[in-house]
Amino acid sequence: MISIMGHMVLPSVSRRTIIRILPTIVLAIISLIALSLLEFATIQPIDASQQQHSAMATAAALKFITVPPRAPHTATIIFSHGLGDTGDGWRPVATMLASQFPYVKWILPHAPVMPITINGGIEMPGWFDLYSLGKSDDKEDEEGLLRSSKLIHNLVAAENEAGIPSERIVIGGFSQGAALSLVHGLTSEKNYAGLAILSGWFPMRKRLQSLLGPTATATPIFWGHGTADPVVPYKFGQMSVEHMKGNLGFSKLQFNSYKGMAHSAEQQEIADLGAWLKSVIPPL
Repeated sequence: MISIMGHMVLPSVSRRTIIRILPTIVLAIISLIALSLLEFATIQPIDASQQQHSAMATAAALKFITVPPRAPHTATIIFSHGLGDTGDGWRPVATMLASQFPYVKWILPHAPVMPITINGGIEMPGWFDLYSLGKSDDKEDEEGLLRSSKLIHNLVAAENEAGIPSERIVIGGFSQGAALSLVHGLTSEKNYAGLAILSGWFPMRKRLQSLLGPTATATPIFWGHGTADPVVPYKFGQMSVEHMKGNLGFSKLQFNSYKGMAHSAEQQEIADLGAWLKSVIPPL
């Protein structure tokens, strides 16, 4: 058993792969999501060196690791981790799926280290800030979300320049990284192959609706969520999906629920994700 940034990952493909965020962050994410979602109720071989690369984005460089393709490169997956983690936390999952997708390059970015208000200003990897617990003026760090979306945009631009069209790029993430992936994928002018959302939620609801890109509602989306998730509760995932389908008209959103799964990624979810990926980025 390997411990990565407080996450426990079972390396055997025949066992569950479990990824958990830091315990100190649990209440922060629950409280952040709760207020906004209450409104829904009313409406090449694997690179063992793990070499890090840099992509210039705004004023700073976004670091990341890659799992290179084993065959000619024809598709890319950019997957963003959750709060307090790094891209390394998802390398075992990318490696697990690499044999099924030898033509896919995985990019696993590391979030910038930033003060997290709800944790007393302690610095940790995060895509955006979290502010307060259970207050009527709870708000989301919308500017932080949009700023991080630009970081993902720069990774996409580099892939486009390397000859990979947006139609062969999947944007995805877990928890906070899932929220970021929704913001980026749904506001982009690009026509992505799909979005992979694991244990996430629909963020900055009011503003995001007004920022949807021209092809957003037709974007294929895989959404996986555990019924026993204590961090981003299952009902929040359900309500997010119902809002997107019923109120916004998302026609290609696939919602998969996993009985008894907590705030984690398990073997069945990864298998289902693999099947979905084959449908949106098949071999050429």
